[in-house]
Amino acid sequence: MTEAIERFFESLPARAPEVLRGLVSGALQIELFTGGHSEHWLVRMRPGSVEVGRHRGPADAIWYSSADLFDRLVTGRAQGVSAVLRNESTFSGNVVLFLAFRRFFPDPPGTRDPREMARKQTGRLA
Repeated sequence: MTEAIERFFESLPARAPEVLRGLVSGALQIELFTGGHSEHWLVRMRPGSVEVGRHRGPADAIWYSSADLFDRLVTGRAQGVSAVLRNESTFSGNVVLFLAFRRFFPDPPGTRDPREMARKQTGRLA
């Protein structure tokens, strides 16, 4: 497991109040594969709160990914929905959990919020 993945999962509880503002609730099992080895992460999400464990457990959804792809996701070099649509990873269960979880991933390097760019062009800072 890469250091970036470890740091990502460690950061989730502190970031949850800002990222999980909606009414999402449930457990997402994440299975990361490297060769013949797999790592298990169980992420329990509630509005404004996340609990992370390194084990399998009852889950409302399961996401399967290579550790390499997940490393690219946590560093902003890949996008979760695109990876699933290209069949680079698979997902089953409550899709709302996947859509909520992907908000924890960083934007690609150099990405700017178009609203902020429009404000700068019009001279507004609000």
